[in-house]
Amino acid sequence: MRRFLTIALLMTACVLIDGPAASAQLTKCHISYDLEGWSVFYKTSKGTGRITCSNGQSGNVSLSARGGGVTLGKFKVIGGKGTFSSVRDIADLYGTYAAATVHAGVGGSTDARAMAKGEVNLTLAGTGQGLNLGVAFGGFTIQSR
Repeated sequence: MRRFLTIALLMTACVLIDGPAASAQLTKCHISYDLEGWSVFYKTSKGTGRITCSNGQSGNVSLSARGGGVTLGKFKVIGGKGTFSSVRDIADLYGTYAAATVHAGVGGSTDARAMAKGEVNLTLAGTGQGLNLGVAFGGFTIQSR
């Protein structure tokens, strides 16, 4: 009987310690966004977006990016799209990501970004208007609004 109680106690402890994390469902989230900015070696941009997740969570967000590199120009992206890696909750998506950006355009403009924040990855791609060319590295911040 004592052995049975010990095993039951150990199993209960495992469920309490590991249970919520193991049973928590991951959700897939996407973002649609508008972003505009400028660069002369230093690149800055601001915008807004909306995150929607497969578990029903959603939220409006403010976006900002700062960085530097070999970059020059001005751009505006309207209706850009992005995909996050799977997370447990939409709150895991807020914060500052380390980002790499490639952008180019004369009249029409293309903007692509790959970024990471801990174990969360995000890729963004959009088209718009601008006169710009370059590669930049820096931070990309997503805040709830």
